[in-house]
Amino acid sequence: MSIKSDKWIRRMATEHGMIEPFEAGQVRSDSDGGKVISYGTSSYGYDVRCADEFRVFTNINSATVDPKAFDDDSFVNISSDVCVIPPNSFALARTVEYFRIPRNVLTICLGKSTYARCGIIVNVTPLEPEWEGHVTLEFSNTTTLPAKIYANEGVAQMLFFESDEVCETSYKDRGGKYQGQTGVTLPRA
Repeated sequence: MSIKSDKWIRRMATEHGMIEPFEAGQVRSDSDGGKVISYGTSSYGYDVRCADEFRVFTNINSATVDPKAFDDDSFVNISSDVCVIPPNSFALARTVEYFRIPRNVLTICLGKSTYARCGIIVNVTPLEPEWEGHVTLEFSNTTTLPAKIYANEGVAQMLFFESDEVCETSYKDRGGKYQGQTGVTLPRA
């Protein structure tokens, strides 16, 4: 199994629709020349952007967090260019990009250092072979201060690992419960 390069990522995105929309290079400024947290293709990865739809955790209803019976009322929906996560809380968002992972590829997501150095942790479980959809992003604010997440800017990096043999059963084959997800997707039991 080997990590895939920028050339492979560009080819898979343009010829096979692996990432849509796709940015072939690294974007570091907006159309007005203002700074943005970078996104797009890097040497051995792809930096994804966060869309402008957020679900921020709230305990206003004193609910218990239960992954088998998650209460939708535990979140406040926000549509904005900036999301403020309360101290010691978390938010869900989704990528701008829609992914179609090849059958012989496993994709790992790591947070960007710009956010990590501010105490904002990004978590995403691996994108399994033949999974497709918008990626739901989990942001944890580990600080005692409110923290900002910026929409349409880089938030995490995807690394693509190609296996030397094709898997027997892919995520699509087993009918994974998050297959084809769009929007911010809450836990499904």
